[in-house]
Amino acid sequence: MTTAQESSTEATTHGVELSEAAAVKAKALLDQEGRDDMHLRIAVQPGGCAGLRYQLFFDERTLDGDLFRDFDGLKVAVDRMSAPYVQGAVIDFVDTIEKQGFTIENPNAGGSCACGDSFH
Repeated sequence: MTTAQESSTEATTHGVELSEAAAVKAKALLDQEGRDDMHLRIAVQPGGCAGLRYQLFFDERTLDGDLFRDFDGLKVAVDRMSAPYVQGAVIDFVDTIEKQGFTIENPNAGGSCACGDSFH
């Protein structure tokens, strides 16, 4: 588990986990593009049929209040507004005959839409 939450209001890390498979795939994608100046960002935006939608993308920007964690050299960023919504979430990468791509397992989601693209 992660360390106890800091008592100060200026946390520097977030509670999102990244599986080894997801870290390997994300690093491979960045290496393929020849980019070592980007990090993986997970954000939560209003939208989707359930109210909130995940965004998972590579980003070169650093936003004010960003929280970072390092996973074997891959930095994962979460903005401070999204952090409470994704606390304890696990980003994984699946590669099966039925599905390929990054998945997000979020214990904070009260429910999701049928397509799995948004949650509440």
